[in-house]
Amino acid sequence: MWRSLFLACGIFMMILGVECLGVDHVDLRVHEEAPAPAFSLDSTPREGPPKQVIPAPWCPWTFLSTGAVVCLYCFTIPIRLQGK
Repeated sequence: MWRSLFLACGIFMMILGVECLGVDHVDLRVHEEAPAPAFSLDSTPREGPPKQVIPAPWCPWTFLSTGAVVCLYCFTIPIRLQGK
């Protein structure tokens, strides 16, 4: 069970690293938490200003390499447990 958990985390980190390589920035929409009026015909949610996330230049390579090391470690666990 631990092996599959760490394998999933490693694959996720590698995918995140590839995604960081492919984008310059990410725009996130932030919903305002304003109290709803007692009576309103307008039911659309209000959005605040977009938040922009810019990954640092070292992020993609760090995620890719860490994910690859974790995946390789997961594949060698059964060999170490058997004593070979």
